[in-house]
Amino acid sequence: MDIAIVTLDSFNELDSLIAAGVLGRMVPHGWSVRICSPVPVVQSRSGTRLQRQEDLSYAYRADAVLIGSGWRTRDWIEDDVIMSQLRLDPARQLIGAQCSGALVLHKLGLLSDGIACTDALTRPILEERGVEVAPRAFRAVGNIATAGGCMASQYLAAWTLLRLAGEDRAREILSYVAPVGEEAAFVEKNLSIIATAPEPVAG
Repeated sequence: MDIAIVTLDSFNELDSLIAAGVLGRMVPHGWSVRICSPVPVVQSRSGTRLQRQEDLSYAYRADAVLIGSGWRTRDWIEDDVIMSQLRLDPARQLIGAQCSGALVLHKLGLLSDGIACTDALTRPILEERGVEVAPRAFRAVGNIATAGGCMASQYLAAWTLLRLAGEDRAREILSYVAPVGEEAAFVEKNLSIIATAPEPVAG
């Protein structure tokens, strides 16, 4: 499986690196988990510099694409050069977005039912665009998922594992990354969150 972690400049470290770290445990099982960016080096708001492993064209080839958030996502969705490189296909790919990454999904027309999870800062921006924000940390409809709150990145990773590797492998990987002594509770919480039915479509 090929997994693209889309990471743009001024990115949030927790969004991109937690997902990459959790899913990277599948590399020995044949997965490729790659940080994708339109530029060779991206920098977080706090100064962490990250060298990309692939350009954005990799996202089109990937089996799953997770889009991290950042402090300048509103700028990037208005950048035609960047957005034209994000050619995604929910018919054959899992596509997830973290916090302000939901703005990217909206820009690409991938929030088909007009509902998403996001963080408190992004919520009014999405609502201005006519998107209803669900009051929860994770929501998935078909092959599209959104998550709100930095630590909800674990739910996007768990969802990807469950969908592409199966429950047994998802339990194994989640148990491996869980805090010591909390393995069982951590695994069950993650699986219960991502198994919860989505909010009904308004209207």
